[in-house]
Amino acid sequence: MTEAKYNRDELVERITSQVMLALGGPGAVGATGPGGPCANCAGACAAQCAMRVRDVVAGGASRVEYHGQAADVPTDLARYIDHTLLRPDAVVGDIDKLCAEAAEFRFAAVCVNPTWVRRAADDLRDSDVGVASVVGFPFGATPTEIKVFEARRAIRDGAREIDMVINIGALKSGMAAQVREDIARVADACHEAGALCKVIIETGLLTDEEKVIACRLAQQAKADFVKTSTGYAKGGATVFDVALMRETVGPKMGVKASGGIRTAEDVQDMIAAGATRIGASAGVKIVTGEKGAHGQY
Repeated sequence: MTEAKYNRDELVERITSQVMLALGGPGAVGATGPGGPCANCAGACAAQCAMRVRDVVAGGASRVEYHGQAADVPTDLARYIDHTLLRPDAVVGDIDKLCAEAAEFRFAAVCVNPTWVRRAADDLRDSDVGVASVVGFPFGATPTEIKVFEARRAIRDGAREIDMVINIGALKSGMAAQVREDIARVADACHEAGALCKVIIETGLLTDEEKVIACRLAQQAKADFVKTSTGYAKGGATVFDVALMRETVGPKMGVKASGGIRTAEDVQDMIAAGATRIGASAGVKIVTGEKGAHGQY
């Protein structure tokens, strides 16, 4: 295990312990007594049992992997990708091209701004590609009732997945209950219509402690995914953030990596770190191996 990995485990342990205590969860992370979170640990869950992981390393292991869902890099990348176009200057022809590419390469979904949802749903009617849209995008500062209306309207127009942005300012102000309620009401609106709710936490604007808090709140609010970035703030998806998010939410909740993902190697790294979905505007170039992919998200 490298020094960087060891330091990451220490960081995850410290952050998660603080967050669990602050949110009233189970006792301090790393407890090894009967019934504690490490009682049945196999030595791979660095977020919950860093002490046990260190025991494994001391016994001679050179690396410890996290074995959540999507720990193995798949040979087929396309089904992990949301083919995305959220530029404000996108026109009808751009949306039609996006959908045609998604159908040809069998991406998981297209992700478009709300005004284009009905068009995308019509374009993809005879395919197995889903339609996703965004809510409170890109800043997350919209009142909750407006986010709920946006979600319901997008779903009515044909979206089956909603990527909402959290209230970033509220999170950074320590207003955990407000952030949780904001997420929960959008998630409820999605679930009552059979749609998925993905929560964009905008990692580039958060401290590591805030990233963990945001993931915990999304989990408590019964969202289906946590997601790294909008692509419109500083920074994008990183392997560290994806691993931190995966270790925070555990193996069952989805983790979506988005922002600056432009190559197949980027996708493989994110999936190996624990991502179960990728948001990329360079999806075709990723799956075909073409060079020079660019674009936001």
